[in-house]
Amino acid sequence: MPKRKILFISGTRADFGKIRPLIQALDNDARFEHSLFVTGMHTLARYGFTVDEIFKTFGSERLEKGFRNVHVFMNQVHGESMDLVLANTIFGLSRYVSEYQPDMIVVHGDRVEALAGALVGSMRNILVAHIEGGELSGTIDELIRHSISKVAHLHFTANEETRDRLIQMGERRESIFTIGSPDIDIMLSDDLPDLEEVRAYYGIPFERYAVALLHPVTTNPAETRREARAMVKAMLASPHNFVVIYPNNDTGSDFILQEYECLKGHARIRIYPSLRLTSFLTLLKHADFLVGNSSAGVRETPVYGVPSINIGSRQANRFVCPSIANVAGRVPDILTAMENARAATCFEPVYHFGRGDSARHFRAALADEAVWQTPRQKQFVDIIQPLPTPQPQAEKTGPRSRRLALVK
Repeated sequence: MPKRKILFISGTRADFGKIRPLIQALDNDARFEHSLFVTGMHTLARYGFTVDEIFKTFGSERLEKGFRNVHVFMNQVHGESMDLVLANTIFGLSRYVSEYQPDMIVVHGDRVEALAGALVGSMRNILVAHIEGGELSGTIDELIRHSISKVAHLHFTANEETRDRLIQMGERRESIFTIGSPDIDIMLSDDLPDLEEVRAYYGIPFERYAVALLHPVTTNPAETRREARAMVKAMLASPHNFVVIYPNNDTGSDFILQEYECLKGHARIRIYPSLRLTSFLTLLKHADFLVGNSSAGVRETPVYGVPSINIGSRQANRFVCPSIANVAGRVPDILTAMENARAATCFEPVYHFGRGDSARHFRAALADEAVWQTPRQKQFVDIIQPLPTPQPQAEKTGPRSRRLALVK
């Protein structure tokens, strides 16, 4: 098999956590060369300029292992609409693809940067691999995720449920690989820092705490403002300590950040634009609970058996297990859920999204030559038998039929 060039795209701290194990799985494999196109939130100082985390992860020691290409492209300034961000990303990525000439583009999830990668790849006849397609999510995220799935040629899903959903969407069974959620590889690894180390580094004085992480509901700005205000009021009214992390940069994030102004300087609260992925996972693993509307409360907290409180509609119709409490965006409901979560005994771990071996399955799939022969021209695959074509009835030859024929 000839050496294949694989381009990974990351626009947020969240998707970097998903693709990082996949990149590392290919580090010492001479069959592959890989590069990383870094854009989106990573380039914004307001959200912690998390491109620094990427350079720390893939630093000088990795240059010797073949990870030579980290390309940074600023695709937005604060306040630009999602359609412009999409257009900007396509522009910058298209130029980079012309230079790098990858054999495959790997995208994750439901962000506009991933959609840009899928569009650029498909229009250039480059294989597009989509990580974690077939998921359900709220707001505009679901529209973007399913759009990426319809453009992508290959799918690496978290479980059989999402695989079946892609088949329902007309995708080829042969193009779908169930590998689990890649960030669970990191969650269950021995590479996480100690809690005391994380607390010391970030100046977190609390021995017990909850994590708060709220994102905008892009399809309903009024809901975003209402839920942010209610969560902040509940946090101030509760006796708990909180580690608060900034929202993503979707439309409506300003509403959340405005409400967070009320939390600044409070003795029980620490606020951070971003945390290193491994530090975040350590804090999550030892938290009393997570409150907000992040997918971390649906996908990650159950792996650690940590309770989560999901506020509002952003995670509507997603996975539910005993450790997840879905509540409306009202202060009394949030406070009650906080007390229940704090009092809850430890939940059993749930591995609905994988068991920590995603990277191994991913590398095995890419090592199969048949994957690289996947047709670039996609066809919709029906899962139901088409209705039979109506057969024309034999023409009647009686007197009335002859009269009707004459009238026509």
